[in-house]
Amino acid sequence: MKQLGRLLVLVGLLISCLGWAGHQNAYAANLSLNKLPVVSPILAVEQRRNRADEKLGEFGEKLDLNNSSIREFRQLRGMFPTLASMIVDQAPFDSVEDVLKMEGLTERQKQILETHLDEFTVTPVASVLQEGNFRLNTGTYD
Repeated sequence: MKQLGRLLVLVGLLISCLGWAGHQNAYAANLSLNKLPVVSPILAVEQRRNRADEKLGEFGEKLDLNNSSIREFRQLRGMFPTLASMIVDQAPFDSVEDVLKMEGLTERQKQILETHLDEFTVTPVASVLQEGNFRLNTGTYD
């Protein structure tokens, strides 16, 4: 038992003496940008865009009678929700004036449509804006 005690004291003494040996500084890797190899950027010829953004860019600030959602008609006074839902239900239209030929329009509704004719446009139907009832419910709630 005495030998075990002596051994433990000796090991403890050796470990404590290691602290007197001094300390060694830690060196981190040098990751400065001037040491890295220079790589020239690859210039892409074409940017990637999804089909919905392409279609929305075609008609700009005007409302597309064939592709706009029902909520976009809120910006025009008197259009939302009755006239907007009629337009969405009876689309597609070949020209802007075709909206005046919809079935079930009252005289007042025709007057409202005539005041906004210059704010409409018609483009071919885009499947990306028609799928999943996107025109009826865009999924944005405010």
